Amino acid sequence: MLYEKFSLRKEDYGDDFFTKKADQKSDILKCLNPEFEIRPYQKEALGRFYFYVEEYHQKQKPIHLLFNMATGSGKTLIMATNILYLYQKGYRNFIFFTRLDNIIQKTRENFCNPLSKKYLFAEKIVISGKEVKISEVENFDGVNNQDINIIFTTISNLHTKFNSSKEGSVTFEDFADKKVVLIGDEAHNFSAETRSNGLTKEELEDKNSWERTIMGNSKDLFNTPGILNANLQKDNILLEFTATARLENDYPEVVEKYKDKAIYRYDLKEYRLDGYSKEVAVLEADLEPIDRALYSVIISQYRRKVAEKYKQKLKPVILFKSQKIAESVEFHRVFLNKIQTLKIKDLEKIENNCNKVKNSEGGESVLARAFIYFNGNKITLDNLLAEIKNDFSEDKCIVVNSKSDFSEKNQILVNSLEDDNNEIRAIFAVDMLNEGWDVLNLFDIVRINEGRDAKANVPGKTTVREAQLIGRGARYWPFRMSDTEEKYKRKYDEIKDEKERELRILEELYYHSQTNPKYIQELRTALKKTGIMADTAKAVEVRVKDSIKKERFWKEGVIYLNKKEKNNREKADSLKKYNIPDIYPYHLDSSSGSESLLLGSDKVIIRETTSKTINFNELGYFITRKALNKLPFYYFNNLSQYFPKIESIKDFIGSKDYLSGIKIEIRAESDQLYSLDTDKKLEIAIKILDKISKDINNNAFEFIGTKEFYPAKIKETIKDKILKIENRDKGEQEFGRGMNETMNQDYRLNLQERNWYVYNENYGTSEEKSLIKLIDNTVDKLYKTYEEVYLLRNERCFQIYRFSDGSAMEPDFVLFLRKKGQKEYLTYQLFIEAKGEHLLSSEDSMWKQEFLLELEKNGSIELKEENDKYKLIGMPLYNKNREGKFIEKFEEVIK
Repeated sequence: MLYEKFSLRKEDYGDDFFTKKADQKSDILKCLNPEFEIRPYQKEALGRFYFYVEEYHQKQKPIHLLFNMATGSGKTLIMATNILYLYQKGYRNFIFFTRLDNIIQKTRENFCNPLSKKYLFAEKIVISGKEVKISEVENFDGVNNQDINIIFTTISNLHTKFNSSKEGSVTFEDFADKKVVLIGDEAHNFSAETRSNGLTKEELEDKNSWERTIMGNSKDLFNTPGILNANLQKDNILLEFTATARLENDYPEVVEKYKDKAIYRYDLKEYRLDGYSKEVAVLEADLEPIDRALYSVIISQYRRKVAEKYKQKLKPVILFKSQKIAESVEFHRVFLNKIQTLKIKDLEKIENNCNKVKNSEGGESVLARAFIYFNGNKITLDNLLAEIKNDFSEDKCIVVNSKSDFSEKNQILVNSLEDDNNEIRAIFAVDMLNEGWDVLNLFDIVRINEGRDAKANVPGKTTVREAQLIGRGARYWPFRMSDTEEKYKRKYDEIKDEKERELRILEELYYHSQTNPKYIQELRTALKKTGIMADTAKAVEVRVKDSIKKERFWKEGVIYLNKKEKNNREKADSLKKYNIPDIYPYHLDSSSGSESLLLGSDKVIIRETTSKTINFNELGYFITRKALNKLPFYYFNNLSQYFPKIESIKDFIGSKDYLSGIKIEIRAESDQLYSLDTDKKLEIAIKILDKISKDINNNAFEFIGTKEFYPAKIKETIKDKILKIENRDKGEQEFGRGMNETMNQDYRLNLQERNWYVYNENYGTSEEKSLIKLIDNTVDKLYKTYEEVYLLRNERCFQIYRFSDGSAMEPDFVLFLRKKGQKEYLTYQLFIEAKGEHLLSSEDSMWKQEFLLELEKNGSIELKEENDKYKLIGMPLYNKNREGKFIEKFEEVIK
């Protein structure tokens, strides 16, 4: 990744080094709204920041860093988490600034309105045992120093405040003794000064505001320090956030500016490949704009009906995008008139002509699928007509073409489109929503104008803006059909049945355009450049071989899997249910460590320490009760969620199943240890209780994986698959190449001829290919002991779930070995995971290794066949260069 050329390269620290840094701040993460899951890439961004602030030896002061993260990847959540972290570090005053008013309104809701669905903080923010409030302020004079104080402002307003000649105006001198954190959103607007020409009037104004107010300008007449440099101790911090950093070679001045500041980059391509976005499809139709609009309305209703069928509450939104305001105003009028006068015969005409809509990917018409669905689910055209007239009536459409349209009411409407009480279905806009718009339920964008602005087949500014808007609309609408599915990621890239084919439309964004091959090609070029559409991808098919389907293994065989289920806290009747240790160490700091210096003695006094173990209840009931009252975790209504059987706080203190069963090993100087006063006892109680609460939270998993494994029929679990393979540029040269087609002889193998390999081909990584070669070299030996030998690559057909927390794992391979014993058949089922060298020590690899090795010990089987005995075995991780432990275990199994 490009940012790794700038700072903090993974290869210097390890794959999961930064993620672990974020996990260590679990107290910070628990202050966020639990509705928003912290994703792996967000943890990496946070961990990089924590490491930079606390440990990075080349840290510069004042701190100035850039987070370059894709639209929709949760930049605002990163901001919120960093605010909490910096509060813990002693910062109280924050300035959030950007260029556009609508971003201010949106972020204010995110940070300050607990009633908003997009509010990012927990109901109670507790840092270091104290509840913290968030306050929006106009300035930092007289603010509460225990609060998080935030100024929300545009860059131009901030500039005006600092450069006003009015009495009482803010000056840079006011900030000399204040520590301030500046958070700049859509920061690419602030890099205008690095470009040599082509600045708009607004960009030029932002350039002046940015240079003088934020960064300072030593060259101007007043030697302006800027807010960042105003603090005399250089303790101020500037954090910039943008999806469009311009860190490409086209902008060498920007690259130079941020080469030591770009701390993290997670672009749209990675975002899409990781499954966090909708997939984008371009639909072409040689129709008038109003007819394309009607087609999009019908598709939108189809999407809503599919969601209703599967009990998902969705109100899909359409954006009608124009190039000019007059065009948008006129189309809004035409659209409302068409909806009001729409008739059954209009819908019948569309149904008859629905195959005129072409997917630029060559797929079937989604409009045709819509009418098939309506007919199959007894949705008559009469009903469809009535719903369209109601759902797209004038009061459910909104125009936001210019600042004059952007009233406070309209700002709230377009920033809360997912809310249950927001009925807006259609938006008419030009450019007001191109930046800073958070929307998850936008599923259709209809292009109204039909022109092109390309030069020499290079996408013009309008096309690039269209691509950026599509990227904004591609944010994933979160849903899941069961507790085992990931809510915030695509689930139906590979369709297994008709149900998944229907649900797939909830993961797709359609861009509707007139048939215009040159424009579509330019748009696709722009979409590929942003990363929201695949640049180079191929589809390959892996099939279960016909020869396999004739075998008993396929016809009668089973694979043993476990399930993910809710963790039943009703059974949590003691601290041990959360793996709380019996004893906690505590070191009591000396209060006389500097006494010898005060007396002027050169003699170093070494004080002996000793330890004493006490029961928690020896601290005293009232001291314990007072300590519990200082920690909101132990408020009874919260504590009872973790321990439903406790009847009172008194019960929690006195029972040996809870605090009375905990011991504390106190280490201190001898004279201190045996003369603990009330304050020291309270200090000990608070610290130990705080540790216990964190340990409870760390082990309070919502789900668990069952230890009972059930038999699933192989022929119903394993499917033929169409694999969409796209290069991630991560060095896996073999990924996407079949073993029969690779030019590397170390990996070349004709799997079609190997009757022990279930699929016809393997397109996996080099490590997976090495594992298959190992089995190929061993298979003759295996057949001397076993009647059946089958190696199955898991092409996302099944998952198993970690016992402790229900984390899903898709083992790369399963090896089945079956032999006739004295009384019954014995079948070994070996789960195998192959990992590259760079992944072996990652946190992801570690927990998977731990879980695999648990299987044989803790996994039990529901035996259904009287004459068959099954044994589950999890193998050590396989790596070609470190295969010793794997081979040792393998030979132990097969001997």
